[in-house]
Amino acid sequence: MTEEINKEILNILMKMAERLDTIENVVFNQDNVLMKAGLVKVSTPAPKVDSNPSTMPDGDMISKMDWEQLNNLAKKITGE
Repeated sequence: MTEEINKEILNILMKMAERLDTIENVVFNQDNVLMKAGLVKVSTPAPKVDSNPSTMPDGDMISKMDWEQLNNLAKKITGE
């Protein structure tokens, strides 16, 4: 890699770190305000996440599909 590319990558990483710090500060401060106001409870029930909520095929089914079936599935997903 050239020095120019290294500098560009370093600049990108520094900008990402700054944005992450900003996001962490916002989330931390907002969470504290909500908790102090009593709007956030520690022992709330966790929602149940269905492992396959729709009729989407799993990886094994996809690996056994031919190209026409895969194209149809892609159309179905994108709403075509």
